[in-house]
Amino acid sequence: MKRYAYIISVVFVTLNFSSCNRDDSRIEITKIALRDIGNKLLLSNQDSTSLVLPVTKIDAEKYELSFQKELSIKPDSLVIFVKNSLGKANLPEHYLVEVIQCNDYEVAYSYEMKNNEEESIIPCAGRALPLNCYTIQIGFENDKEQSSIIYLWLIAPLLLILGFLYRQKKKKINPSVDKLFYKIGNYKFDKDQSKLLYIEKEIGLSKKECELLEILCDNLNDVVKRDELSKRVWEDHGVFVGRSLDTYISKLRKKLKEDDSIKITNVHGVGYKLEVLED
Repeated sequence: MKRYAYIISVVFVTLNFSSCNRDDSRIEITKIALRDIGNKLLLSNQDSTSLVLPVTKIDAEKYELSFQKELSIKPDSLVIFVKNSLGKANLPEHYLVEVIQCNDYEVAYSYEMKNNEEESIIPCAGRALPLNCYTIQIGFENDKEQSSIIYLWLIAPLLLILGFLYRQKKKKINPSVDKLFYKIGNYKFDKDQSKLLYIEKEIGLSKKECELLEILCDNLNDVVKRDELSKRVWEDHGVFVGRSLDTYISKLRKKLKEDDSIKITNVHGVGYKLEVLED
């Protein structure tokens, strides 16, 4: 189980690291796109010398663009500049743009662009904003459905691999049981017929040997306490002699000796454990 816990932790650390890298990359790309918008707005004002100030990230999905000098903004040009710059950067098509006055932080102009342009809201595109100090804020709508799909595509193959490994582990650890048999290493244990099958060889088992072996098989690679074995096999069948359990365990060891991968281990002072070693 420790190995699977380690694999799972590696998977989630990798996904988290990958997600952080994608977020950092998107932030940088967004800032570049906004600077491009700012440059186009300045050029539309015949201003090729003043600066677009550093773009700031003011919220999880919101960025602010500001300028060194005052400028006039034509809303129809702003809509085109934003659409083209964000489109070239492959950024989300659903966003809200707000032009904010520096002196009183009032919104001088705003519009919302959606994935479906017919649902977009772009008011008063023909009215130019006078020369003034403005900042432009662009907030992106987080596409939760798309993010979930991307995450599912990333994690689904890893979960399938972990599931496959877990099933393989279960096959190795647990004795496989079909309609008639427990499979223990290279042996088949037919509890109904009270016998072990090894290749073409049949080995008879007494009733108590069968009962003991079935309990050990059901707890493969786990210790079963002496008291539990004694109680379940002998309690309702007369007097139990302390050495009887050890005697029957010894008999089972001899009958399973053909396969070196099988061991019945005595855990001193506790009980017995049936082990099947992995290849």
